[in-house]
Amino acid sequence: MDTIMTTTASRLAQVRQEMRNRRVDAVMVLTSDPHLSEYLPERWQGRRWLSGFTGSMAHQIVTQDRAALFADSRYWAQAERELAGTGIELVKINSPAAKPYVDWLVTQLEAGQVLATDGHVLGLALAEALRTGLRPAGIHIDASIDVFETVWGDRPGLPDDPVYEHMKPHASVSRAEKLAHVRAAMAAQGASHHFISSVDDIAWLLNLRGSDVAYNPVFIAHVLVDANGATLFVKAGKLSPELGARLQQDGVATLDYAAAATSLAALPDASVLLVDPRRVTLGLRNAVPRAVRLVESINPSTLAKSRKTPAEAGYVRSAMEQDGAAMCEFYAGFEAALARGESLSEISVDEQLTAARARRAGFMGLSFPTVAGFSGNGAIPHYRATTESHAWIKGDGLLLIDSGAQYLGGTTDITRVWPIGRVSTAQKRDYTLVLKGMLALSAARFPRGTPGPMLDAIARTPMWAHGLDYGHGTGHGVGYFLNVHEGPQGISKTGPDASMAMEPGMITSIEPGVYRAGQWGVRIENLVLTVPVDTPECGQFGEILGFETLTLCPIDTRCIDFSLLRQDEVEALNRYHAEVRHRLSPMLAAEALSWLQTRTQAV
Repeated sequence: MDTIMTTTASRLAQVRQEMRNRRVDAVMVLTSDPHLSEYLPERWQGRRWLSGFTGSMAHQIVTQDRAALFADSRYWAQAERELAGTGIELVKINSPAAKPYVDWLVTQLEAGQVLATDGHVLGLALAEALRTGLRPAGIHIDASIDVFETVWGDRPGLPDDPVYEHMKPHASVSRAEKLAHVRAAMAAQGASHHFISSVDDIAWLLNLRGSDVAYNPVFIAHVLVDANGATLFVKAGKLSPELGARLQQDGVATLDYAAAATSLAALPDASVLLVDPRRVTLGLRNAVPRAVRLVESINPSTLAKSRKTPAEAGYVRSAMEQDGAAMCEFYAGFEAALARGESLSEISVDEQLTAARARRAGFMGLSFPTVAGFSGNGAIPHYRATTESHAWIKGDGLLLIDSGAQYLGGTTDITRVWPIGRVSTAQKRDYTLVLKGMLALSAARFPRGTPGPMLDAIARTPMWAHGLDYGHGTGHGVGYFLNVHEGPQGISKTGPDASMAMEPGMITSIEPGVYRAGQWGVRIENLVLTVPVDTPECGQFGEILGFETLTLCPIDTRCIDFSLLRQDEVEALNRYHAEVRHRLSPMLAAEALSWLQTRTQAV
């Protein structure tokens, strides 16, 4: 801890000296990159380098006499632990959509003072929020300063890993078809050009994948599409000559990654450029000539990739079977080892579950860091065990495991909670209320166009009735062998995607939870596919949608307080377990098959 404190203090001192050299009064360090990604390549992990906080989302502000890290409730416990003794204060954000750092800056800076930040990683939407909040206070913004170019001596460069092609049959829609779809959407909005920075959009559009970003099979690049072709801006050497030739055949030229800004600056004055203001940075926006007219709208690819085709949905179902079989093999071995009295830790859970998945067909890697939290650690939503800090699984408690994988035919994300030793009455109550919320939303029927907050309330209602709630959203979109967190849809009370309604073909998580700090956490998560539902009214009141559950893994019934379940909820759980048993039994043998049969018995 002393070493961490000393390192953090030294780095803060370097940043403050750079602030004096640049004559700025505060620096805002964003958890961001030029593509506004969730998981960042090492080159843009400056906030982690400076603060020591390892969570995946937070912003930091440094002045000459204060330093603050802004994080939402998913990260409070982790941030308090990792920031202890560093001199960096935690400012708690009650909602991921809130922006309290604007109010904080207004109280810390005076009129005429300057906030510096790196415009190349500053999204347009956040840039506007900063301008709107700080302008009345007379605080200026300088978005031309990247302090890490000076203070981070061994800053990593761009990743070198090769780009590869997502091939048939899993890539069931061709690159040419996807480009044609995007061009049609451009034409409908009167755009002659379209610039794309979001790496999952680029991977989807060009049927390419990579490994530049941990857990997400994407690569660092930009794309500029026009009416006749497209240009991929990517670091030299990442494409094989053969892949480059195939791209050329489909009208996709390649230029060096650094040429994106100069290509934007060279657009003819008569151009009309389509950009997504939530998925492009201020630095790249400022490269566009003033004479070029901008059309701001969501990337057509973002909407298209969120709606999986019937063929893609079929491959996702197969991937779920592989993933479910791996889970059963792991849990069977895990429970047998516990019964033999073997010592198991949160670390071994991660290792053994990953090994089970790695044996399954089509496995390409994990989709996010495994969360294996026992007892109080399970109450930290984004907890991750490390060799330096982890728990042994012994005694009485609840073990929460949130995990997922990337397969050639889909991306998985699942959370289950398992009893270790005796389960208390209070634990059963929490578990059952979470289960009720998950079952309620999974069974929901709703008119097409229903926004996320209305669906979010369905999952929370059983918990609200008992005075319980949780600080994160109920569901996030999931990609197709792409990002495990995918827009534009989500199921939450608030947030930037709150107005986006579910559409047929979207894959979304349903994951209510309860977290009791220092005691236990409960979260039960399945992925669901939005599908049309036949109704007796035959559409007279509009199209009705519902959810098909994709995830296949038993839900432990030993944690349930059946006095809190209605008969229809018991029947729904039994139907789910019958489907899990039917789909996974042919893929399992011996110990794992016996475990599956036991855990899916009707109750």
